[in-house]
Amino acid sequence: MLDRAPKDTESATENLRPVEFRGGGFVPGAGRHGGWIALAITLALWQLAGSAGWVNPLFLPPPSAIAAAIWKLATSGALWQHVSWSIMRIGSGWIIGTAAGVLVGFAIGLSTLVRNVGITFISALFPIPKIALLPLLILWLGIGEEPKIATIALGVFFSTAISVYSGVDAVPRNLIRMAQSFNVPFHAIVRRVIWPGALPSILAGFRITASVALLLVVSAEMIGAQFGIGAFVLQAGNLMQTDQLLAGVVILSVFGLAVGKLINLLEARLLHWR
Repeated sequence: MLDRAPKDTESATENLRPVEFRGGGFVPGAGRHGGWIALAITLALWQLAGSAGWVNPLFLPPPSAIAAAIWKLATSGALWQHVSWSIMRIGSGWIIGTAAGVLVGFAIGLSTLVRNVGITFISALFPIPKIALLPLLILWLGIGEEPKIATIALGVFFSTAISVYSGVDAVPRNLIRMAQSFNVPFHAIVRRVIWPGALPSILAGFRITASVALLLVVSAEMIGAQFGIGAFVLQAGNLMQTDQLLAGVVILSVFGLAVGKLINLLEARLLHWR
C-alpha cells in the first residue's frame, strides 16, 4: 500500500486539467468605440435616405442640413445666446434643488420624526407634474427667471431626496452597529459610514435629476421665455423649420452627453474603491 500511494498520486496529478475561471462577476464591460461606430452607421444611413429622396426633408432633414443649421446658428451668435440662458436656468435650479434634496434626504434617512412627515409629503407631491405649477409660480414670483428656476428646482428636489434617503436605507446596518459598538460619534458615522455607502445611489440620482432639469427647462422655456433652447425649438416648430428644430434637439442631446461624462468623472473620483 505504501509503495502504491505515490504512483496513485502521480496518476491523479497527470489527470488534472486546467479549469476556466468562472468568477468574472456580472459587471458588463464598455467598449470605447462601439457606440461611436453605431452612431456613425446610423448617421450614414440617415444621410443616404435623405440624399436618395426616400424621406421628405420637410419631415426629416438629413444630418448635413442639421449640421448646416447648427453652423449658421453658431456663426450668427444666436446659438450661444440660447444656450447660455438655458445653462443659467439649469445650473441655478439644479444646484438649489440638489442642495435641498440632499439635506432633506439625509434627514429622512436619519430621523424617525422627519421620515414620518417627509415621506408623506414627498409621496403626495412627487407625482404632480412640476411644469403644471409654473403658472402658480409665476403668480407667486412674478414674470421673470425665478418661476423657471423654481420649477427646475422642484423637479430636482424630489428626485434627489428620494435617491438620497433610499441610499441611506441601503447602507448595511451591521456597519453602523459596529461603529456604534466602538463608540464612534454620530457625525463620524454619517461621514465615514453612511455617506460612502449612500454615495452610489446619490450619484445615480444625479443622473436622473440632470435629465429632469433638462426636460423642465425646455418645457418652461416653451411656455414663457424669449431666449433658451426650448423657446428656440418651439419657434422653429411653429415656422416648420425642421432643420433648426432638430438642430435644437441635437444641442440638447450633446448637452445631455456632456453632463453624463461629467457624472462619470465624478463617479470615478468619488467611487474609486469600486
